[in-house]
Amino acid sequence: MSQEGGSQLAGAVACSVSFGDNVVLLQTFTMVDAFCATWKLVDSENFDEYMKALGVGFATRQVGNVTKPTVIISQEGDKVVIRTQSTFKNTEIAFKLGEEFDEATADDRNCKSTVTLEEDKLVHVQKWDGKETKFVREIKDGKLIMNLTFEDIHAVRTYEKA
Repeated sequence: MSQEGGSQLAGAVACSVSFGDNVVLLQTFTMVDAFCATWKLVDSENFDEYMKALGVGFATRQVGNVTKPTVIISQEGDKVVIRTQSTFKNTEIAFKLGEEFDEATADDRNCKSTVTLEEDKLVHVQKWDGKETKFVREIKDGKLIMNLTFEDIHAVRTYEKA
């Protein structure tokens, strides 16, 4: 007798088939897999106002506004890795979902950050000096949409697969 089943475990879906007392794991898909790709910035809305609200200086904002970064998202073991590459600065963060980590940002803020998977979205929260900003990444129509929020300022960055 065989029975097919599936279960959801901390952002992963495991599919299995059982034969009597034997269970065979067919494959585990993590919800993060949808984000794993190389992405190129194609559109940016209100990013200058967002950077200004964060306290980013004029010269750095000017560079940030014209830079078209490439973002590489991958999964290495139990960690998610996000590499951001540009002519301005390269950054890399590696983290376990739901666990706080130290992050040095491209604009030189030192943050305590946490990234969680909420439904089909990667939610990234940075905290520093009593302040907090949130990035929500989601896939829509094959594009990576990144919504950035700080206080009452909202920006959107849109990426396409490179």
